[in-house]
Amino acid sequence: MRVSIHKNIANPKLFKEQLLSWAQQFREVVFLDSNSYPQQYSNFDCILATDAFTSLKTDYYNAFEDLKQYQQNTKDWLFGYLSYDLKNDIENLQSNNFDGLDFPDLFFFQPKKIFILKENQLEIQYLMLCDDEVEEDFEEIIKVQTETFVTLSGVEVKQRIPKDLYVQKVNKILEHIHIGDMYEGNFCMEFYAENAIINPLEKFQKLNEISQAPFSVFFKNYKQYLLSASPERYLTKVGDKIISQPIKGTSKRFSDPVEDEASKNILASDVKERAENIMITDLVRNDLSHTAQKGSVVVEELCGIYSFLQVHQMISTITSKLDPQYSAVDVLKTTFPMGSMTGAPKISVMEIMENLEETKRGLYSGAIGYFTPEGDFDFNVVIRSILYNQENKYVSFSVGSAITALSIPEKEYEECLLKAKAMHEVLQ
Repeated sequence: MRVSIHKNIANPKLFKEQLLSWAQQFREVVFLDSNSYPQQYSNFDCILATDAFTSLKTDYYNAFEDLKQYQQNTKDWLFGYLSYDLKNDIENLQSNNFDGLDFPDLFFFQPKKIFILKENQLEIQYLMLCDDEVEEDFEEIIKVQTETFVTLSGVEVKQRIPKDLYVQKVNKILEHIHIGDMYEGNFCMEFYAENAIINPLEKFQKLNEISQAPFSVFFKNYKQYLLSASPERYLTKVGDKIISQPIKGTSKRFSDPVEDEASKNILASDVKERAENIMITDLVRNDLSHTAQKGSVVVEELCGIYSFLQVHQMISTITSKLDPQYSAVDVLKTTFPMGSMTGAPKISVMEIMENLEETKRGLYSGAIGYFTPEGDFDFNVVIRSILYNQENKYVSFSVGSAITALSIPEKEYEECLLKAKAMHEVLQ
């Protein structure tokens, strides 16, 4: 059981900074920030969950069943992530590539303390075992002096796959497409730094400031961190309605309004980008149909263009109504990994990419989010994100692009560099 207390917040922007700074004392932290981006399916501006009462940490084996039991037995707020490599629990697949981060495949926790902010209204939810700490904690938070960081020297970021090898590998993918093994595949490459010492809070604040993405996340599990500026929702459940919003299609932003509008219009009419998006929309429709009431899968918006600080993106919205015989975790298991990060057909693509990529994806191209006590959920897609293992001083971020029959390897490489720009800037 939780105690719920409401407060008025005079300066929500400052309070968000104070809240996240205050939370650094705890071993487990999830901070989700919508950055006030206008969204049809959003319930708050930010939410912070911290201080685990119970938790679930596991490798991929039987992971979804373990999560289902944990979620159904707890019937409370749960926060955490699904790594891409949970694919190995769903299908007969493997992940044998290099992993410098060493995060668990799945991690969720039941927080003792939750803060939900919507405009200037704050709801505080504490488990009853610590509800006597609410007022003391709130006083602490509003007294926090937000830090001005002294920037350490930048880390030396290296590229796992150099350009000439990248082009070779994309040509190999094109061969697979031409012989019919696949239609579209998301090919990813890693940028990394070894012996790296960074301040995760500082890097998150910088990344969030230059991206202001609607699904930004600061995640901490002891010495493992995710700093995410994700623009993409994977899946949300509201009652019996399931909503997926895959992104496929990217173009540059320009400071000149005329150039910027032209870039947006070029994206909207680009045959290759539209084909990518429509293929993934079709895949998501098929994924949702596994747990949907008959005839309830609908494409609410196809190839909509949305603008973010760094890029324009093409986004589609697909919805369904959940068949009552299926659980919340069943929906995740039958749609994971998300089509925008795999390609089509899913299993064949995942096998091909495992052979061509050089790094285990891990939490990158997985999902992070939460379950509510009622069994609703909301998860992002972990892209545009920095991952950091403080213990072994390893920093990593990955980017990918969708390869189709119309792909030109050099252009796909440029798209990857465009997506990597914000993370590069933050780390260097």
